[in-house]
Amino acid sequence: MSGTFVGMPAFPKAAHDAVRNTTLRANLRHATHTIRDKRARAVAELDDWAQLREAGKQIKDHTLRHLEHYLVQLEESVTAAGGTVHWAADADEANRIVTRLVRDTGESEVVKVKSMATQEIGLNEHLEAEGIHAYETDLAELIVQLGDDRPSHILVPAIHRNRGEIRDIFEKEMGRWGRPAPDGLSDTPAELAEAARLHLREKFLRAKVGVSGANFMVAETGTLVVVESEGNGRMCLTLPETLISVVGIEKIVPTWRDLEVFLQTLPRSSTAERMNPYTSMWTGTSDGDGPQTFHLVLIDNGRTDTLADEVGRQALRCIRCSACLNVCPVYERAGGHAYGSVYPGPIGAILSPQLRGTTSDIDASLPYASSLCGACYEVCPVAIDIPEVLVHLRERVVQGGEVTRRGAKVTLKPAKGHAAERAAMRAARWAFTHPAALATGQRLASRTRRFHPRTLPGPGRAWTATRDLPAIPAEPFRDWWQRTDGGKDAGK
Repeated sequence: MSGTFVGMPAFPKAAHDAVRNTTLRANLRHATHTIRDKRARAVAELDDWAQLREAGKQIKDHTLRHLEHYLVQLEESVTAAGGTVHWAADADEANRIVTRLVRDTGESEVVKVKSMATQEIGLNEHLEAEGIHAYETDLAELIVQLGDDRPSHILVPAIHRNRGEIRDIFEKEMGRWGRPAPDGLSDTPAELAEAARLHLREKFLRAKVGVSGANFMVAETGTLVVVESEGNGRMCLTLPETLISVVGIEKIVPTWRDLEVFLQTLPRSSTAERMNPYTSMWTGTSDGDGPQTFHLVLIDNGRTDTLADEVGRQALRCIRCSACLNVCPVYERAGGHAYGSVYPGPIGAILSPQLRGTTSDIDASLPYASSLCGACYEVCPVAIDIPEVLVHLRERVVQGGEVTRRGAKVTLKPAKGHAAERAAMRAARWAFTHPAALATGQRLASRTRRFHPRTLPGPGRAWTATRDLPAIPAEPFRDWWQRTDGGKDAGK
């Protein structure tokens, strides 16, 4: 399945293994705390942050409600500007379209600016199988690619690597991919960046085809926007003769004015910058300036199904800032790989199961990869209520039933849960349907409360290791109600 890490176990097993990696946890703790502290300071500079956040939410919700209109308008605008629009229902169709477009140029390699949409559909692997090599040009993506690794963060895909590990990867792998790393490479950021720059420069100058995603698409003008911090995106978007942009259909904003809101909120929420260093915009093609052929591949790949869910659709507001990852206590300890998706962290826990369905063990477990502390909602620049969607998806997993996936009915298997939990739920159901028995049990519990333990034995010990069981009251509420004036007043 595209977008799933092949062979990955469900989240509980993957997280169980990840938290025992002390190096990983140290890398994640240092990086996430640094990023989130800087973000907090950058956001605090704006007196109208709350208004910008609400504006972003309203723009996204409006666009999603009228998505069919804005998609048609976007296609018309891109076509009028000299581009060609292609529609892909799923990952396989998108990969076939891109492969055909590259082959039509006669080239066998492409340069890429960081794109989560292409990672979602597994484009690099598909191109490689067809004899076309894709070079990642974002520094973190390059580290991941050279190390035959997987991204673990939306903003910083190599966040799980420290500088020493990156140096070792460069020294070992750059020789296989072209220009070798300089002798005696140190682990200082400046030297690592220079090694990457030298490695990539010849590829920028040689490549005839560029592949990109887009942070935003403006329906009224057909303009696509990429924001990045290194300049590699600018090279990929201007030097090649052919540019192919692969973008999810939810990335549309209606007007140029709407873009203003997100160009304020995205940089501060992601990189803690007041303004993004490189904001590249292109509208179709221009004679003698930039790529002379432009293709836009719009992918659905589960987004229409997600849009049909009134609660879950808010995940499509996401602008990929990664702020939710940096404040999440679960992500900080488990890392991104445990989520089994290119979308890790809290947003991945609600987006991946909706795009792919909750029929696999990985996706059925992701809605439970959260403590529901709400920190993710507080920092989201488009006010996605991630805890609300997590609870909603947990309900779907437990209940099972039928959902529509890619236009077809799919039956979800209800979650079995733990045997002890199932037994407790059956006992509770029986008690609540027999009031006399419930009242007797409550009185018995109150009279024996001095003998009740504050922790659970056996498997329950893991739950009560960090919390006490609630104390049993001296008498049940119904007995207190009858004994006091409350019961007398109720009979009047």
